[in-house]
This record gives sequence, C-alpha cells and structure tokens, in this order.
Amino acid sequence: MKEINQKRLAYFYEAVALGTIRAAADKLDVAPSAISRQIAQLEEELACILIERHRKGVRTTEAGKLLLKYYRESVSNEEVCLSELQALRGLKSGHISLAIGEGFIGDIMSKALPQFQALYPDLTLSLHIAGSNELIRRVQEDEAHIGVLFHPPHNQKLRSHEISSHPLCAIVPPNHPLANLNRPIELEEMLPYPIALQEAEFGVRQLIAVAEFKHRVKLSPSITVNSFSLLKEYVRSNMGITILPEFVVRRELDDGHVISLPITDPILCSGEVHLVTRLGRQLTEAPLALLQHLQTWIRDFHV
Repeated sequence: MKEINQKRLAYFYEAVALGTIRAAADKLDVAPSAISRQIAQLEEELACILIERHRKGVRTTEAGKLLLKYYRESVSNEEVCLSELQALRGLKSGHISLAIGEGFIGDIMSKALPQFQALYPDLTLSLHIAGSNELIRRVQEDEAHIGVLFHPPHNQKLRSHEISSHPLCAIVPPNHPLANLNRPIELEEMLPYPIALQEAEFGVRQLIAVAEFKHRVKLSPSITVNSFSLLKEYVRSNMGITILPEFVVRRELDDGHVISLPITDPILCSGEVHLVTRLGRQLTEAPLALLQHLQTWIRDFHV
C-alpha cells in the first residue's frame, strides 16, 4: 500500500469536518471538483470507500472514521513536536483553543484570562462559546484544547482535571412570592409561576430534566432560550423565574437585581463545573500552562 497523500488527506478532512464538498472548496479556495477528485484518488490509493454522499452532504464510512482518527493524531503529534521546539526557546509563542459555556464568560474574562495573559503575553487564544453538547464535541474532536462546562454527562472520551460543586438555584425577582418564603424551596413550588429555561443541549437543562423525571413533574417554560443573558434579563424584567447556578448571576446578585433561593433537591444540588480535555491527548506547552492556570482558578471559583 502506498503512503497516505497528506494533501488529499487534508481535503478529505475538511469535507467531512464541514459536512459538504462545497463548504470545503470554499474554505480551501479551490473548485469543488478538485476536492472530489482528490478524495476519489485517495480512496483509489487506499482501496476503500471513505465517504458516503447523501442529499445534505457527506458522511464517513468506518474506513473514513479510521482515517480521520489517524489525521487528528498526526496533527496533534505535529503540534506537540513544534511546542517542544518552542519550549527550548521558552514559552514565547503558541496558540490555545478554549471552549467554554456562556455562564463562565464573566469570571473568565474578568479574572482567569487577564491573569494568564499577564503571565504569558506572547501566547494567543481563540475562545468558543456554546452549549454543553457542542463543547464536548469540540474537545473530543481536538477542535479545542480545553473545555470548561457545567455538569457534562459521563463521557469515556473526556478527562476531568478539576471539578467544583455548584448547585442549581431558583433565580427570582426580589419581590417574587417565592422570595417571601425565606426558606429553601421545593421544585414543585416553582410550577405555578412563569419560568424560562435553556434548550436541551445545555448542561443546566439536562440536570433539570433528571430532577423532573425523579419528581414526576414537568416544568413548562414560557420561553426557551440558548443564552444565559436572556435568562437573566427575563428575571430582571420581572417576567418570571429561572434555574441557574449562582455564579451565572454573580453580578445581578451583588447589584440586588435578583435573588437566589436554594432548592431542596439532591439532584439539583449535585451540579458541577468541569475542566476537561480529551482523554489521551498530550497537551503542548501553551495549552498545558493554561490548563494549570484554570485549575487554580476553578479551585477558587465561588460566589
């Protein structure tokens, strides 16, 4: 068998990663026919079918998945080698990809990243904000070196380097009837009131779903959103209540715009913040430095 042609392999990767031949062609600034031809030649050289075409684009065969794994590991190994060469000159260059949940923006941008940038001013970062499912995918597929997310489901492909406990609470306006109870509340006591919740892809909503199943109740949100900011504005506008960990509304609590009420439920109290990487991935010097910095930040991460 011939050696794998790296140019054709890169074309194959982009087509699969972006989902269509057209998207890969646009990114690589070549004709779609060139992408198709290079993939066909790669399949011929390797004597196996790598992709299946369907109406919405392309998807990998089992052979294609194996080749994708090889490609990602090759890129990762090259990154490690380059990082080690850079380390010989000191940590003067390097790029880090960080994937985080929206709820962490305030603390990461006001504390963790400014401190890190002061220590390593020559390093560059890219920051991606998304729901838990997308963050997990980015870390698993090496699109992000590190992920910070709330209560991810158990995943054999992820390694949690640091875990911090953060229970979910009822977030209500200061004049709300629940706030007048002056005690922790039951999940069922929230049912009569308008509530806004996140979409199902977010870790917070997934934990709420487990609690709903246990209590045999169903919260019926008047608004479903994909943004923590919208949830906070929903409560601040006195439209209703929501359920969030306190760190998401840290500033609003300090300003007295909202009130946090503990919920007496062991499931909702089990919320955790996880600092993750892909299991088995060897981080280079720059991402490793940020990982260690974020570990210290998460240990001190509290309201």
